[in-house]
Amino acid sequence: MNIAYWIVAGLLALFYFYAGTLKLSRSRDQLRPMMAWVDRVPLPAVRALGAVEVFGATGLILPPLTGIAPSLALAAAIGFVLLQTGAIAVHSTGEDRRIALNVGLIATAAVTVWLATRL
Repeated sequence: MNIAYWIVAGLLALFYFYAGTLKLSRSRDQLRPMMAWVDRVPLPAVRALGAVEVFGATGLILPPLTGIAPSLALAAAIGFVLLQTGAIAVHSTGEDRRIALNVGLIATAAVTVWLATRL
């Protein structure tokens, strides 16, 4: 179970760290080709979302790695399930109705939640 957690959580953390860094560092015009929803959300909210993703990715990796407050990994994984649930709602209300990636991320985060309870 430990190896499975590190594989799944590591991939999820890489994805969210990358996506969060993009949201923190790029302009709205640079984000638009990848994320059609950025025009409907205020830029400070996009930046805050990027910070949440980077902190969540860190929360998946550092607590189990250091042994300090390992329950934070479970909280981060649950947070990503909730984050993607909100993302599906945002995509569904706009013109961009592609949610396959969001569903895949919810499934991956849910598996991470289950694996985190087994650490």
